[in-house]
Amino acid sequence: MTATHTPHAHAHSARLQWADGLTVFAAVTLMLAGVLDIFRGIMGIAEDDVFVSTSNYVFKFDLTGWGWIHLALGVVAVLVSLGLFQTAKWARVAGVAIAGLIVIANFLSLPYYPVWSVVMIAFSGFIIWALCVARPAGSGSEGR
Repeated sequence: MTATHTPHAHAHSARLQWADGLTVFAAVTLMLAGVLDIFRGIMGIAEDDVFVSTSNYVFKFDLTGWGWIHLALGVVAVLVSLGLFQTAKWARVAGVAIAGLIVIANFLSLPYYPVWSVVMIAFSGFIIWALCVARPAGSGSEGR
């Protein structure tokens, strides 16, 4: 008996590998964004001099306040990324949500650390894209 591979089975296998690869990409990128946000939070709490002081900013918070916000987002991002490595559905939803919150926090803290805020916004955009584009096995994407 010989095994035959249909083009549909090969395409399905390639689609699953693509989805798995994007999920791992999102998990690793979210882990990096989380760790970097933790470092940024610690720097903000310590009121490090790498931050720019802006006096006339609508969303002005104390630097320590921004530090705690980034620290909390970073810790949650690291925990969610661990769930993504387990391919948990809750982690995909939470990953998009936390990446969205990271985008908002970095936009609002743009005047304090402009270049890094733009980098983190880009990282988070890639995370959201990867989690929204890849469909895990059994999600109803086989008929496409």
